[in-house]
Amino acid sequence: MWQRLTRVVRSFIGFFISVAEDPELILQQNIRDMNDQVPRMNESIAMVKANVTLLEKEEAKYKNDIAGLTAKVKAAIQANRDDLAAAFAAQLEQTKGALARTQGQLTTARAAFEKAMTVKQAFMQEKERKTQEALNAIADYRRAQWQKKVADAMEQFEVAGISQTHDEMVRKIEEMTAVNEARMDMAMSNVDQQKFKIEDDAQKLQAAELVKQFKIEMGLAAPQAAAPASAEKTIAAKEPQRTS
Repeated sequence: MWQRLTRVVRSFIGFFISVAEDPELILQQNIRDMNDQVPRMNESIAMVKANVTLLEKEEAKYKNDIAGLTAKVKAAIQANRDDLAAAFAAQLEQTKGALARTQGQLTTARAAFEKAMTVKQAFMQEKERKTQEALNAIADYRRAQWQKKVADAMEQFEVAGISQTHDEMVRKIEEMTAVNEARMDMAMSNVDQQKFKIEDDAQKLQAAELVKQFKIEMGLAAPQAAAPASAEKTIAAKEPQRTS
């Protein structure tokens, strides 16, 4: 719980944002924390490596000292100086003991260095995996936030109200069309259709009679025994006066 609170506080300070427990900020802070651990790990590994280097130098020094003391012991024996040979031999034994201790420490230091490098390699692999996972999660989070905004925007559209108004207006137009068609039918039913038909037939008969009279005058048809008086008057009225 304390670590989570620390991450939140660091996120506030790092980004000056007043939103606590923001997933994106927490993941970004985790990435920064892992990156910050790399220099500290390298520093610790460098200290282990430096210890190995120092022990290796001590080992080389003790080996040189042993070689020198061995030569001195031999030289003192050849010079019949057993007292000096004994003193050099005592120093030689102490140096050999120091060399053995140094070599033991060096073995431990080298093992620690190898283990530190193995831990670093495992940490770097885990860091890379978690970093990529965090980046993917951040991308998914941002995509989800964008989808939320789109959904909120779409929810603001009054589709139901528009559909209701649309249907209402279409229904009104259909009602008006039906009323006007009914009025037209009623108006047409009030007109005396038979009267119009009789007048039309009369005009057609009158026209046919006039055509017949013209054919008689032009010698294209034989005159009838008795022509209707009305027709003769009509022909006489329309016939032009002939000059003698």
